[in-house]
Amino acid sequence: MRLHPRPEPIPAERDTAAMVADASPPALLASVAHLTGDLTLLRDDLAPDPARMLEPDAGYTPELVAEVQRLAAAALARFRDAGSVPAPPPSQADLARLIGFVTGVGRDDAYLLLLTEELALDGDRRAPAWTKSDVAPERDFTVGIIGAGMSGIVAAHRLLQAGVRVVLFEKNDEVGGTWWENTYPGCRVDVPNHFYSYSFAQSPDWPQFFSTRDVLLDYFRTCADRFGVLPHVRFGSEVLGAVWDEERAAWVVRMRTRDGCEDTTAVEVLVSATGQLNRPHFPDICGRDRFSGPAFHSAAWDHSVALDGKRVAVIGTGASAVQLIPPVAERAAHTTVFQRTPPWMLPTPNYMDELPENLRVLMRHVPGYANWDRLWIFWRMHEGLLPMAVVDPDWPDQARSVSAGNDLIREMFTLYLQAVVADPELYRKMLPTYPPMAKRIVLDNGIVPATFGRDDVDLETTSIAEITESGVRTVDGVEHECDVLIYGTGFQASKFLTPMQMTGRDGVDLHEWWDGEARAYLGMTIPSFPNLFLMYGPNTNIVINGSIIYFSEGEANYIVESVRMLCDRRLASMDVRRDVHDAYNERVDDANRAMAWGASSVNTWYKNASGRVSQNWPFSLLEFWQRTRRPDPADYLLK
Repeated sequence: MRLHPRPEPIPAERDTAAMVADASPPALLASVAHLTGDLTLLRDDLAPDPARMLEPDAGYTPELVAEVQRLAAAALARFRDAGSVPAPPPSQADLARLIGFVTGVGRDDAYLLLLTEELALDGDRRAPAWTKSDVAPERDFTVGIIGAGMSGIVAAHRLLQAGVRVVLFEKNDEVGGTWWENTYPGCRVDVPNHFYSYSFAQSPDWPQFFSTRDVLLDYFRTCADRFGVLPHVRFGSEVLGAVWDEERAAWVVRMRTRDGCEDTTAVEVLVSATGQLNRPHFPDICGRDRFSGPAFHSAAWDHSVALDGKRVAVIGTGASAVQLIPPVAERAAHTTVFQRTPPWMLPTPNYMDELPENLRVLMRHVPGYANWDRLWIFWRMHEGLLPMAVVDPDWPDQARSVSAGNDLIREMFTLYLQAVVADPELYRKMLPTYPPMAKRIVLDNGIVPATFGRDDVDLETTSIAEITESGVRTVDGVEHECDVLIYGTGFQASKFLTPMQMTGRDGVDLHEWWDGEARAYLGMTIPSFPNLFLMYGPNTNIVINGSIIYFSEGEANYIVESVRMLCDRRLASMDVRRDVHDAYNERVDDANRAMAWGASSVNTWYKNASGRVSQNWPFSLLEFWQRTRRPDPADYLLK
């Protein structure tokens, strides 16, 4: 996969009108104006309407789309006929004008610098502005990173850019984390790929709008190789725990190596990049070990088990389950799906579509379109839906929806379900009764309702009583016999850092200190655990307004700037103050209680065993970016 390729000359015979036929209007005009230097393309009447951004066509009428395409095609034809010579990089004023056209953000808007970084047109603006050799050349300093998935790779890359020694402990034999481990059929990303990618490593080569697991894995492998991360990874090294050594001001990391032996390594800073979705969750169902046939979790797919002609039972209808159920149903003789709670479905017609050839051609000759399209997706998703998840305390029926805006989303989702499900009984089973956004929304292009409507598929909503030797028995006494049992039941999301044993200052055990209530300041730092940072930690899950990669980049920046503070000030350790940590988490909890996912009683992995929302970030993306620019020394006990 190519990263940041140069534009290829447009052949004389290339029809530029065909090139632009499938492009998003704002991204198309901005990318062509940027490539050609013709900013007259940025007409006010062709800018997106902020009030209509969440509509499927973002408010563009067919006439406006035709005009955008006409202007872009003509500009590209002139560019082609003049020799396909890209314009010089835009000035800061022109760049602000380009960004403002796509987003409506003005030059004094707080978002402008964030959007400029996200766009990453003129290089990597988030690269560290310092190196260890300049700040503390004499200091022996190593950062250990647990996990070489998406977060571990970006953290290692940023630290290596700063000239800091890193070592990554990876239990698997490959980089990629969840994209290496999850191999179930149908596995794909549910965030548009031009957004679900590093801001500083854009590619025009995504084959689909929402690419499959194999494509994502190739992307992260490419990034790890291109960034020089691979030589620093210790593969086959599973971290068992770590102990803070006060005298050495270092974490002593204990791991099990590929040969089964144990080893230890000391690092000055330790980063956990294991995330929230890495340990499979099995439901607490009686008799789970009794089933006599093959049984496995979606995150540990057993490819040796043939499903063709078999009776297959799938427990769960969450994000992973609804991806694997259609391909399983295509192969099985009969499929029974056990549903506890139906998901709300967001209609996404292009969810499994290949990128049109016209769009591929456009991105060969205008590769910057990928950047502008990413910015357009970011802006449409950034905070647009967030207000619709906020609870209106005066809204009358909060079991159904939490506000007028939330109810509008409910109506839209309900109309979609009515349109794609003809059978009244199936519709009743698939219609959620809880507010939208209280539980993870799944994307659908029609395949899930079509699969549930098949004659050889049963959607069972009666509660499960037990697993038997031959299948699943529901509470009504019916035994649903099967040959293969698949658990599509998600992950132990709230059990952060499990099963590692982390011992901090004065012998404090992390899991005892948490006592089931995982919390961290900014989701990253914990009192009595100096120089320890979490990535995708407590309350950093992004629900409806972005990509988790955005958070990982912010966290990586905060970690790098924390290392700078340690080196620059000749500090041994930084330990977040308990009062700062507690005040922050009180604010997070208050905000989450005022969101649909906090107010609703529906079961969801957003909440831990006590019912507290331990996963989600309830604030704006701008706030997280602002708070992770650099650490505030006043927040920490510094030694």
